[in-house]
Amino acid sequence: MESKGTVYLTRERMLELEQDLHQMKSKGRSEMAEKIAEARAHGDLSENAEYDAAKEEQGHLELRISKLEELLTRARIIDKSDLPTDAIYILSDVTLEDLKTGTTVTYKLVSPEEADFEKNKIAVTSPLGKALMKKKTGDVINVKVPAGTLEFKILDVA
Repeated sequence: MESKGTVYLTRERMLELEQDLHQMKSKGRSEMAEKIAEARAHGDLSENAEYDAAKEEQGHLELRISKLEELLTRARIIDKSDLPTDAIYILSDVTLEDLKTGTTVTYKLVSPEEADFEKNKIAVTSPLGKALMKKKTGDVINVKVPAGTLEFKILDVA
């Protein structure tokens, strides 16, 4: 398995991932064992689609567990209070004005593992995240996206 670099997570996200892993290893594995045992009880394993499906599902569960364990071994907790406040960095809350439409939106810049567009959490590795890094209130940025180029003014950084 290819090892990647450090993953920066908030304390809250680290706890969520640890809880997910614990849930998969305990409840997930025991439920999977029950499914396999139930399917095995149906007789001839060579023609038992239910057994094959349960074994495949078990493989997917073990893969998710393995990936999550690997991610957690590379994870480091970041705290906003440890970061500079002179510009936009990871964990900054940034209020932007779309200069084309006049609408405003606030995003939190997070690691790719924490990104959730529905919660206005964007990855520092996204096109917008990259364009915002190290900028300051009042700066205007241009962001190339598949639909063209967007222009934003940075209204506030917290």
